[in-house]
Amino acid sequence: MTGSAPFDPLDPADARDPTGHTAPEGPSGSSGPSRPMVPSDPGDPRDPVAALEPHAAHGSHPALDPRSVLRPRLPSPVRELTDGRFERYGVRLLVKRDDLIQPDLVGNKWRKLAPNLAAAAGRTVVTFGGAYSNHLRATAAAGRLLGLPTVGVVRGQELVDRPLNASLARCAADGMRLRFVDRSTYRRLPEPATLAAVLRAADATRAYVVPEGGSNALAVRGCRALGAELRGHADVVGVACGTGGTLAGLAAGLGREQRALGVAVLGGGFLGRDTAALQEAAFGHRVGAWSVEDRFAFGGYARVPPALDAFAADFEDRHGVPVERLYVAKLLYGLLALTEEGAFPRGTTVAAVITGAPFAE
Repeated sequence: MTGSAPFDPLDPADARDPTGHTAPEGPSGSSGPSRPMVPSDPGDPRDPVAALEPHAAHGSHPALDPRSVLRPRLPSPVRELTDGRFERYGVRLLVKRDDLIQPDLVGNKWRKLAPNLAAAAGRTVVTFGGAYSNHLRATAAAGRLLGLPTVGVVRGQELVDRPLNASLARCAADGMRLRFVDRSTYRRLPEPATLAAVLRAADATRAYVVPEGGSNALAVRGCRALGAELRGHADVVGVACGTGGTLAGLAAGLGREQRALGVAVLGGGFLGRDTAALQEAAFGHRVGAWSVEDRFAFGGYARVPPALDAFAADFEDRHGVPVERLYVAKLLYGLLALTEEGAFPRGTTVAAVITGAPFAE
């Protein structure tokens, strides 16, 4: 953003792209039948969420700066790893340790949640996820630390009568009210009437709504800083992707000579479309060089076959870097496979963004 003040990821009004221009808000859109509310920008009047609640800037609560309470470690460190499996192909491997930013809002969860928490301005925060959602845990932890009430809408009505798993138990311990909905209703959450009904049932009609995975225009703008921190460090930056928000922001923040690679952690082939839609919502157009790799989902979200678990354990032993299994392991496995396939020319520096840490049950 040459010639202008640095962008502020916690400023909902800062919609500038890396060239320094302010882009108009793009249209809201849904992510398809199985993943609700991507993108969802609370400042866009065409967004069904915004129709239920005005933007926080017009509310009665003072603005909240999560940085003053959560004290993130930024920029996160970049470390070079010596790994013969990459070196034999002339590829240099770096890791961007976003898992060290904040112990409770680990990795990209800080970058995506912080601007949304600021925009919530003290109101109850409602968000969505599955039974093992890292995003739900991070939102619940943020609510505890910031004194914000939180509600988690969980996919799977069948879970109501079962004991909470360790992930949901952590959410509840952090004060999150859990509301379980059947899978058909969850798929229909992009529909305004369905969302409104779920919010009424949760007694949260005046809450601030954060989409599944935390991916909306505010989150994408927040993730630009990740790309900016990696300028000059790598030719290719890889990141594991669920909803595409981190990839959308990362690509926007990188330099013109760099490119971002998103490794999908679940199937469906939607990631490229959703990432483009998120950039449109955040910046008004596609930004940066990026691509998507769909071959390393290992059967879908939260599926960790023995071969992937063994690979992650071996990587930990080699480098002393904790490897979160649902996202980071698939990224690292994919980057090694692509290296062995010759996808990166000799002399390429590849950076892997460590977006999360293993969950200690």
